[in-house]
Order: sequence, then structure tokens, then C-alpha cells
Amino acid sequence: MNTHDLIRDLREPAKTKIVLLVADGLGGLPLHSGGMTELETASTPNLDACARDGVTGLSIPVLPGITPGSGPGHLGLFGYDPLEYRIGRGILEALGINFAVGAKDVAIRGNFCTLGADGTITDRRAGRPTNEKNKAAVEKLRTITIPGVELFVEPVKEHRFVLVIRGDGLGDLVNDTDPQAVGVAPLKAAGGDAASQRTAEVVNRFVAEATKVLAPEAPINGATLRGFATYPKIATFADIYGLKAAAIAVYPMYKGLARLVGMDILEPGPTLHGQIETLANVWNDYDFFFLHYKYTDSTGEDGNFPAKVQMIEKLDAIVPDILALKPDVFIVTGDHSTPSKMKSHSWHPVPTLLLSDVCRPDEVVHFNERSCLRGGLGQFYAKHLMLLAMANAGRLGKYGA
Repeated sequence: MNTHDLIRDLREPAKTKIVLLVADGLGGLPLHSGGMTELETASTPNLDACARDGVTGLSIPVLPGITPGSGPGHLGLFGYDPLEYRIGRGILEALGINFAVGAKDVAIRGNFCTLGADGTITDRRAGRPTNEKNKAAVEKLRTITIPGVELFVEPVKEHRFVLVIRGDGLGDLVNDTDPQAVGVAPLKAAGGDAASQRTAEVVNRFVAEATKVLAPEAPINGATLRGFATYPKIATFADIYGLKAAAIAVYPMYKGLARLVGMDILEPGPTLHGQIETLANVWNDYDFFFLHYKYTDSTGEDGNFPAKVQMIEKLDAIVPDILALKPDVFIVTGDHSTPSKMKSHSWHPVPTLLLSDVCRPDEVVHFNERSCLRGGLGQFYAKHLMLLAMANAGRLGKYGA
């Protein structure tokens, strides 16, 4: 019996409510020996109070030493083994903008980038253009046609877009063309089997044409592609946990993750205040709330330590508004670490706290990396967090006689 079957057997009805607050890329590192992480530097009186009354630990998104993407990181938090469910980012981006992905489709996440005169990447995100400039660049890409397939290009946000290739005999075992570095040229796509090689050939032609049509649009004068994916088979949140779940997220990809597992996607607007207001408005309609906060990740990726500290403090300030709704279980964690020092995702375990009336409090009084290392949850795999959430919510019965 696998874990999901066990949950189906043990789950019990209840009127309890669970809030999962995910601060994307929450974990960090000190900038120098003897220094403090972003979370340790930030003033977080509200999260500290939750840590004092709750139980804490460090979650491992995939395996020790494995750096996760946002997809695997969130799937683990939702209770899906990220090693079993390998879901490409393209599908998540497409679902996040509510694009209907079909059986003949390969969905791909696109990044606009800036190319130098020598064809090397000078900015992987093209200066993070406005959404209006993104849409204008997408219109250019929509002029590209390739015989034998249909192409769909959709704007996402800032430097991101979605490319969907529709046709017979396409595969998704294709490498990313984004080298995730500057000073080097984009990579050529290659397929891992015959069907995927067909996709790769389409992609290489698309990228070459994209460079031509975007040439006058600097700094948006190139494109890289990553996260090739066909639609996966995955059990829904309601099927596994018996929970009616809502996702309150701003960025499309995280809406896509939630939609993939069957959560209702709510539209809170672009602000954290709007997310909390939406949470309050639908409080009586759902059992489980996934609340996503992006800016701890984006500031870390930008290498902006002070800005990440500020974003953590901004998140801390809204915690009392969530607690005022009286959730039976309140969890705060991240999908992975994004240390400003590294300017990227990392493998470091993520600070996690769980607050409920029946949790066993530990001696931790501050919510940060060093403190959570001493917490009562220890270091655990993120895929087990939903088991703890369900148990603390009184939604799991006894196993065995």
C-alpha cells in the first residue's frame, strides 16, 4: 500500500481548516562566515510567536543534496513524491494561464532574454520587462509558422511566456535550451528518442526564427526554452485527502501546480493584501488553503539580500490577519531555499513551522534556519508534511487494531 492509499483508508471527515503558507525560496545562507541568513536577519515577531507556540523543523524538498525546481518543491509540499511525479514546468506554466493542454501537445516554458552581438546571453531575463512589453514580444513570436505542427504562444508575466507545440508523434524528452548562465550561447535542443527529436527540430527552428523577429526589440531580442512536458496522470487533492482546496497565488506557474492537483484557482489580484482579503472572503467555502508568496524567491534570485529580508518582514506582518481567521492548522514553509548569496535555488533544507491546538511544542522561539534545526519535527521529507497537516487537523484515523 502506498502513502496515498493509506490516507484514503484512514481519512475522516471533519470541519477543520488548514492553511499552508508557502514563502517561495524561503531558506537562505549568511553572506560571510559568522553572519546571519536573510530569515535570521529579518524582524519576524509574528512568525517567532508561532514558532514558540508550535513545532518546527527543516523540510527536505526532494533528497539531501538535490536542488529542486519550483514544481517538485511544491508537489512535495502537497504530498506527492517528486521522484514519482516528474512534471515539466511547461505544463505548469500552461495550466497557470488556463491554457487547455491536449493529448497531442508539448508545453514549454519560454524566457525572453538579451543576446549580445556575438550571440551569447547577456541577461537571462531581458531586464524583467513589463507585462505590456511581454505581450508585444509574444505578438512577434505568433508570426512564426513551422510546417507539420501548430504553434501557440501565450504571454505569462515579465520575461516568461508559454509555447505549446501541437502535432502527431511529438515527445517531451528534450533538454532545456537555457544554459542558466550569461556569457554563453543558448543551447541547441536535442531529443532523447525519435518522437522527442521531432520536437527538438521544431524547437530549434522556432528559436532561430524568434531571434529574427525579435531582433529590433532589444533588450528582448532572444528566447530560451525549458521544461518540456506532456500532460501527466496524477490523482487529485480531493481524491487523496478528501479536502476541498483553494489556491490563492499571484504567479501563473503556481496556479498551474494547484490546478494540476485539482485545487480551485482564486484570483486575488497582484498584492499580498488582496491575497489575505480573498482568503477571508472564501473562508467558509473550503477546507484547505494554499497561499503562495513569491517575492522571497525573486529577491533571492536577484542576489538582493536586503530586499529578501524586507520581503520576509512584509510576509510576517500579515500573519496576524491569517491567525485572526482561526485556522485549525497553520503551516509556514518554503518549496526550496533561494540564498541571495547563490542567486539561485539550492539544496538546503527549508525552515518549517506547524501550529495547531494539538501539536507538541518544542523549545524553539525564533523562526529561522538555526533555530529550526533544533525543532521537534527534525529534518523530514516535504512529502510527509500533508500527513502532519491531516493528523493535526483531526482528519486521520488510527492505523491497525
